[in-house]
Amino acid sequence: MAPPDAGRGAAPSLIAWPESLNPYLDLDQSIAGLPSPAMQAGHYRDLIQSVSHALERAFADDVPADDLVHGRAAFVDRLLRHIWADTGLMEQSEIGLFAVGGYGRGELLPASDVDLLLLTPDAATENQQGSIAEFLRRLWDSGLHVGHSVRTLDECISEATRDITVVTNLMEARRLDGSDALFSTLMEAIGPDRIWPSREFFAAKLTEQSRRHQKFGDTAYRLEPNVKDGPGGLRDIQMIGWVSKRHLGARRMSDLVRHGFLTEDEYRELKAGQSYLWRIRFALHTLTGRAEERLLFDQQVALARICHFSDEDNNLAVEQFMQGYYRVVMNLERLNEMLLQHYRECILHADDTCVPEPINDRFQVRLNFVEVRHDAVFREYPPALLEIFLLCAQHPQIEGVRAATIRLIRQHRHLIDDAFRHDPICRNLFMQILREPRGVTQQLRRMNRYGILAAYLPAFGSIVGRMQYDLFHVYTVDEHTLMVLRNVRRFSLAQVAGDSPRYHEIFNAQPKPELLYLGALFHDIGKGRGGDHSHIGSVEAEDFCKLHGLSDTDGELVSWLVRNHLLMSMTAQRKDISDPEIVHEFAQLVGTQLHLDSLYLLTIADIRATNPELWNAWRETLLADLYAATTHELARGLDTSRDHTAIITAVQQESLSRLLRLDFSAETAQKLWGDLSDDYFLRHSADEVAWHTAAILENEERPVIRIRRTTERGGSEIFIYAHNTTHLFAHITSALDGLGLDIVDARITTARHGWVLDSFMVLEGDGTTVDDGFRAQEIVHRLRTTLTQLNRPPEQVRRRMPRRLKHFDIPPRISFSHDAPRHWTALGIDTNDRPGLLSAVSQAMADHGVRIHNAKISTIGEQASDVFYVTTMDGDPIDDPAAQESIRTAMIDALHALDHHAPKTSAL
Repeated sequence: MAPPDAGRGAAPSLIAWPESLNPYLDLDQSIAGLPSPAMQAGHYRDLIQSVSHALERAFADDVPADDLVHGRAAFVDRLLRHIWADTGLMEQSEIGLFAVGGYGRGELLPASDVDLLLLTPDAATENQQGSIAEFLRRLWDSGLHVGHSVRTLDECISEATRDITVVTNLMEARRLDGSDALFSTLMEAIGPDRIWPSREFFAAKLTEQSRRHQKFGDTAYRLEPNVKDGPGGLRDIQMIGWVSKRHLGARRMSDLVRHGFLTEDEYRELKAGQSYLWRIRFALHTLTGRAEERLLFDQQVALARICHFSDEDNNLAVEQFMQGYYRVVMNLERLNEMLLQHYRECILHADDTCVPEPINDRFQVRLNFVEVRHDAVFREYPPALLEIFLLCAQHPQIEGVRAATIRLIRQHRHLIDDAFRHDPICRNLFMQILREPRGVTQQLRRMNRYGILAAYLPAFGSIVGRMQYDLFHVYTVDEHTLMVLRNVRRFSLAQVAGDSPRYHEIFNAQPKPELLYLGALFHDIGKGRGGDHSHIGSVEAEDFCKLHGLSDTDGELVSWLVRNHLLMSMTAQRKDISDPEIVHEFAQLVGTQLHLDSLYLLTIADIRATNPELWNAWRETLLADLYAATTHELARGLDTSRDHTAIITAVQQESLSRLLRLDFSAETAQKLWGDLSDDYFLRHSADEVAWHTAAILENEERPVIRIRRTTERGGSEIFIYAHNTTHLFAHITSALDGLGLDIVDARITTARHGWVLDSFMVLEGDGTTVDDGFRAQEIVHRLRTTLTQLNRPPEQVRRRMPRRLKHFDIPPRISFSHDAPRHWTALGIDTNDRPGLLSAVSQAMADHGVRIHNAKISTIGEQASDVFYVTTMDGDPIDDPAAQESIRTAMIDALHALDHHAPKTSAL
């Protein structure tokens, strides 16, 4: 919408230069100082640069963003008129020069496009065409970012009639120079009484906004949000302005107060949110030198510094800044929803007449939207602030809440205090919402949007808008929490059974699903408060359960889930779950099948809601294997002794059965197995043992290299049978890394005759398995070439580091612990993920006499968390502190050398 001083009439509608900018630049004097005619584009460029510097100084001095945005528009107005006059177009009064779009509203950011319409009554004459071309050339030569169209009046009207975007841009038009009559004719021709009446316009804009929001996953709470187009961004404010202009003829946002669509407080919130986003956008354009609308990682850090945030013990400056951003955006989303609902009622349903259908003494349904029966409902009966959401869940025909009732909810949130939270009626209402068979997620989301969830659960309020500066958590904590809850709820739906029947069956066995929902709601509620968030959250969950009358048993399950919500994923990804001892240890921690079932579902829902890119067949299989093995362990009894001999015998018998069907003899297979340790058969399935054995026996050529796309382990398995050398693991990992493959698991078995059986589970960079065709051949060829050149150093990985990774600096943390079952040493490394990581650290280990027996490779976001199970070359644990320190130093040095020689990453 145009700023207050941009009026209409015969005189050009120019934006006023804000007085707050006078100390930084005398605009009138600067424009007057231009030579006329100014044939040299350098004069314009110098002036543009001078104004830009003045605005940057004003920004640094905290001059309001509104003045900066309108100030740039005011300057461009005058510059364009000067160039217009210079090219002789001022004398051709039949041509119109109009500002449209954002520039038409009087809003220009440092790198925003200057959107112009050059309008002629009929086709431009040759003389007019020449003048217009010269005018545009001057603009481009001056360095302005110009977006322009040259049209006749009829063309303009035709385009506007056909395209909602065109008419929207024209609605913002201001006359800068030229024919006033032409401008008036255009404005009259595109009015709602001629084209795009307000009902059609509003419906089209609603669809447009819905598609735009879907593009961003219907959430503003992503790692790198879009300030302009994302949900709750500046486009949503502009949406309100466009509809107001079309339906009400409003010229200013303040007109919405006069028309009763906004209260004074809501108007101030809207204006404050717009100013905040303008300030961020101004800084983004200035920092990047382009029309950047995304809050990328490096810009987030710079903006946090500009906004005077500083790191705290449990809260980085960038996290504080982004939490403030997300909370502003959330508030703008709420206002956008309320106003658009108001417009639905006034525009789309203006002619609908219906008799409200009472639900109870407090609420009724009108046109499928719930509303209060009188304005004093919440004041007279505060529990109604929860009751309305329960009613929405209980009545499927209710599509939403009417605008006036949304406003009343917002105005009465202050009634939710300690007395409200301890009221048995309110406690019962909240638990009823969780126990409803439908609508739980939808209503909790609605409660969060209206600020009720944070009011009722103050601990939840502390995570609203909270982000974590990493690549693992791609949503704010509150958004992630509600997505976890949504994922858990999806397990209950019959249609999910076709996709994942196992999850549906396990969910249906839950005696009280609301306990699982509470586990989801509280699992991350302790973040940002220092200490172990799982422990903090479990205490919060325990207190909640007591307050809401849950039994001790139910409360213990919820608290246990919150305290251990990372246990299953960490066990599956960081430990060797093929080891029966690891499974037994995990089963002891879980204790019961109900705990296991609940933790399994919560873990899957959590990973899927943390980062969509994390969930793949590999992780799904890992968790499924751990779940199945633990279920078996619980069924046989935790006190029952485990017979490893029986396990080994069963694996060998099943493997042999498979090999016999492939015409291999039992004698040759058993002869090969005689050189392998018991540990090999404990760590590999019968399918894997049979595949490895067949590959060795059927191929006399050495080394043996095989790859298969789909395995029961959820990834593509590469099997290598080769003579053992000191740097073999480093060579192989370097080759696989250079091929762009992600190694997710590695198992190394050394036979008694000095040969090794290496099994690598790999995925493509996008999480998919390897294609069986040319890609598989490429991998085998590269590995075969690598294994013939073991006398050379491992090849240097040349892949560039992804843009996002370079913004994180995680100091390497290397730890040593004893792996009791096998008398190995578990060597853990946590550091930045980067190309060549595995090759570099394994080479350093080999140089220091470390033998790798197994590896668990886990990359989460920007962080690599890998565990190597190692010994000395003689097979002894590495328990000498001096030796450990020497290995640690070598690995850190290798990482530093890797970073020093890495190819530079493009900033794009």
